[in-house]
Amino acid sequence: MEPVTHFLFGACMGRAGLNRKTALATATLTLAAEAPDLDVLGRFGGPVFGFAHHRGFTHSFLGVPIVAAVVVVFMYGVWRARGRKTRNPKLPPRWGLLFLYACLAGVSHLLLDFTNNYGVRPFWPFSEKWYSWDIVFIIEPVILLVLIGGLLLPALFSLVNDEIGARPKGPQGRFLATLALLGVVALFGLRDYEHRRAVAALQARSYEDAAAIRVSAYPYLVNPFLWHGVVETQNFYATMHVDSLTPEVDAEGKMRLHYKPEETAASLAGKSSYLGRVYLDWAAYPLTETEALGETHPGYWVRFRDLRFDYPERSGSGMLGARVRLDQKLRVIDESFNSPVKSATGD
Repeated sequence: MEPVTHFLFGACMGRAGLNRKTALATATLTLAAEAPDLDVLGRFGGPVFGFAHHRGFTHSFLGVPIVAAVVVVFMYGVWRARGRKTRNPKLPPRWGLLFLYACLAGVSHLLLDFTNNYGVRPFWPFSEKWYSWDIVFIIEPVILLVLIGGLLLPALFSLVNDEIGARPKGPQGRFLATLALLGVVALFGLRDYEHRRAVAALQARSYEDAAAIRVSAYPYLVNPFLWHGVVETQNFYATMHVDSLTPEVDAEGKMRLHYKPEETAASLAGKSSYLGRVYLDWAAYPLTETEALGETHPGYWVRFRDLRFDYPERSGSGMLGARVRLDQKLRVIDESFNSPVKSATGD
């Protein structure tokens, strides 16, 4: 999920009571909850290299303790730089416990990323298989509001208590932070239930008299009952709206068919490129399109897109799409992401 949710989730974990066991707990949990996204540094190796390693080692069970150790070392440096001072002198930092907290926060990052349709590779490098729960969008406003409320409401109550001189001693906000975390878990349960209803509705019908080989439903940003359905048959893919509240498939008549193209020498060359291999390893419903360029710039464009992100409202946007340019001899001369081609001759 996006970084803010990870930070807030880690902060709520600290406020829920873990900050009563050791100093620096909330800060450590907050940083460690987002630390796996340090893999963004892979972009310095180029966009394809960065894509290949995104949600890789740092998002795996093997990487969690290593990333946690980095966070704890950083917190130790901050503690030393501050003169070994903490807010509560009677509660010193317990570094072994902070390491365990950082590991717990790292696991929370994997869990949150697992809930959306981008997925994670938790068993990397032993297995490159992607796993996704597909129940919430990458940005989930309800989760954000619940977590923000769990952190800010105690601060408001503290201001009121200060005014009346009744502020309690010790760390504040344990109850509401715990309630916020439980609220997130409850939301996951609700979205999982609605997701199962959407998938069942997709499985219950045929498509152009063709049987479905597999079906999936992916969440929308706001409406918890509207899903982006993707169906694979022997000859084509179908994408459509699914209403899990009814439940009803294609209630708005926006089903689109995407026929599977025949393989050509150019499409196979594009798929065997570095970008092609990386993209197809990640994509759940990949669709490949090949375009022959004109005489001025001879060669081919081989474009990739994943239909799980091909929402009807975003048709043509190229969301999380990629392309490979080949010359006449099918050699790779360009690899890029989300770059629209203005004309058949290319640039």
